[in-house]
Amino acid sequence: MLISLDTQPDGAPVNLVRAYADHQVTINDTVLSRSFILTPDHLDTDWPPADFAALQTAHLDALLALEPEIILLGTGRTHRQPAMDMLGHVLRRGVGFEVMDTPSVCRTYNILVNERRRVAAGLLLD
Repeated sequence: MLISLDTQPDGAPVNLVRAYADHQVTINDTVLSRSFILTPDHLDTDWPPADFAALQTAHLDALLALEPEIILLGTGRTHRQPAMDMLGHVLRRGVGFEVMDTPSVCRTYNILVNERRRVAAGLLLD
């Protein structure tokens, strides 16, 4: 059974995906309708790639800067595989990298947060 967290071990609030639908995701009480980066303690609502076609290797640096053990990339409503240089860019740094559709990232992110993993998610909404 998955138990939803309200705070981190240090008492700080934790960011969880509360709902998702086409073109929007709700993080705690915040409804987002454009690409964003999410960690348990960080929410960047101004991640530049507007959609999968605009995603560049340099955009992944914002995720890497958060020092996660794993990065989840949500590619929108459908799963799309990024270019090999993007995969290599993350994997060469010893960080796990999973790519899936955005609804799947939403579910997986919450599970990893509940496991107290250092996860960063970049979610594209299309």
